[in-house]
Formats: sequence, structure tokens, C-alpha cells
Amino acid sequence: MAFENLTSREKRVLQNLICHYIQTADPVGSRVIANKYRMGLSSATIRNTMQDLEEMGLISQPHTSAGRIPTDSGYRIFVNTLLKQEPLTDSEKKYIKSIVNQGGKRIDIVLSQTSKILGDITSLLGISISPRFEEGVLTRMNLVPAAEGKIFVIVAVKSGLARSILMEIESDFSPNELRHFEDVLNERLSGLTLGQIRRTISERLADTDLSPRLVKLFVDARTNIWSDKDTTQIHATGTGNLIKQPEFADRETLLSIINILEDKKELIEFIDSKSLVEGIIITIGNENPIDEIKNCSVVTSKYQVGKISGTIGIIGPTRMPYSKLISIVEYTAKSLTDTLS
Repeated sequence: MAFENLTSREKRVLQNLICHYIQTADPVGSRVIANKYRMGLSSATIRNTMQDLEEMGLISQPHTSAGRIPTDSGYRIFVNTLLKQEPLTDSEKKYIKSIVNQGGKRIDIVLSQTSKILGDITSLLGISISPRFEEGVLTRMNLVPAAEGKIFVIVAVKSGLARSILMEIESDFSPNELRHFEDVLNERLSGLTLGQIRRTISERLADTDLSPRLVKLFVDARTNIWSDKDTTQIHATGTGNLIKQPEFADRETLLSIINILEDKKELIEFIDSKSLVEGIIITIGNENPIDEIKNCSVVTSKYQVGKISGTIGIIGPTRMPYSKLISIVEYTAKSLTDTLS
């Protein structure tokens, strides 16, 4: 249904119906709209308009004697064209910034704080995803002997982030061999993104004087060392908030959300994909590719750590106060970028 095809009356009725339903979670009748929103229209006229909106698939009637509620398509038109973003107050901005800053430069702590503030301030589920490490440019790597037959591979990227991977190696490699290998790795790989290194490391180490066995170990382990697919972290806070929402009163509905948070991988891939796009992204109901959240809306925004990006956002019922949530997620992402940069 194209928004341009709606009449002015239909737009106003749809907007008022959705705003009222978001506030109350109760199906909305024509008399409520007529009395509360002073549209200058009779209840009968509004009722006829609501019937037209229902035929367009923008609202539905859950029970024959009940009022109407928005459909996913109705919410989409509301979000894209009718929504008026509600700005944050100075005190709300100050509060968000202070909580985000509490973690200092420790990215895991900052992201944990971020998901908590999003959950607390929205009364929904706050989500934060660690940066897409694979996009980082290598500045230095170190090989640090740990226990016998094991070393820590420490990878530092241009934004200042670093991570370490414990790797098993053959015990007969001498410290000098490891140190020489470290020097060659830094000489040949520094300045490349981790993704470039993962794709081309075999060729880049092909004509060296390094031990073939040691080179093979690193080539075979390239996915673990240079890719973040198995190390991307998700922080989620606020499952208790969802219990208070009428949409999650059903135990099975709530359990489906908890299950997807425990499994993590599918949710991480979905949320992380949002960091490829600038600005606020809202996915509503059946637009979500994951079955467990097809009754939810997801509001996300990317943040930056140098040239590396990650994603934060909130998950809640499709009946959520979009106008305020957009401002909250948008400002939190900006504060996170400022803190980590």
C-alpha cells in the first residue's frame, strides 16, 4: 500500500490510532479517536475510515467486538512517513553520556554499560554488538609464549583495539624462531585489514625463510586469528523488562526471545549486518528474518571505533514508542562513538 494513495483523513486516523495503541496496548475504537483527538469528525465517519484502512491491510480487528490494532504494514507507514521524532532533554542526554563514559576505554565494559542504559531507559531489551574487528587495520602483532606448546597471538588494530588468541603450536619451536616469525609477520602484514590478511596470508608468506610447519599452522588457523565471526560479542540487558509488556505475557513468546539470546549466533549476524548502513534502521515484525522475533521491532544504529564499526539497539514489541526510541538509540550511538574514539 503506497502512502501517497492515502487520503489526508486516512493518514490522520491511522496516526492517531497507532499513537493511542502504543500508549495503551488496547484495541482502539472509533469513539476513542473521536473523543480524544478532536478531529472534527463523527464517530461514524472515523469508523468508516477505519474499515477502509483495514481493507488496505494497515490495521486489523483482533476480535469482532473489539477496536482495531496496527498491522506491521501500518507501523511501517507510520514509521516512514507519519512519525514525529521526539527529542531528548538535556538531562536525558547527560544521563546517557555519563553511563556510557563509566566504562572508560575498556570496550567490553563500555558495551555492557551501553546495553544496560538502553534497557533501563527504554524499559525494553538493550543490545550492543562488539565492533567488526575484521575491518581493522593491523598495526602490530605479538607472539607471547604461554604454557608448553601454546602461545598467545596478540593482534592490535589501528583504532587502538586488541585481542588475543591462545594457539597450540609444536613445542620444538625455539624463542628465536618465534621472534623471527613475529618480525616477518609484522613486516609483511602491518597496514592491511584483518580481512585482507585472512584472504591472502598464504601468498604473503609463500617466499620467506620461515619454518614451513610454523607458516602452515598460521595459515590453517587464519579464520580464528584474522576473522571475528566466532569472537564477536553480544551484550543484552533487559529481559526482565519484556516480562512487563503484555505482548510477552505468554510464556512461550518470552522463552523464544530468551532462546535466541542464549544461542546468540543468529542474532549477532542479524544485528551486526546493520552496521553496514548509516543512521537508524528499524525492522518491524515480519520484516525480521529470525522467527523468534517476528512479533518484535528492532531499532539499531552503528557506532564507530576509528574505522571499525559495531551496532547497538533495542528489541521490543512492535507496539513501541518509536518517536522517542529513535532519539535514544541515535544519541547513545553518538555518545559511544565519542567515548571510544
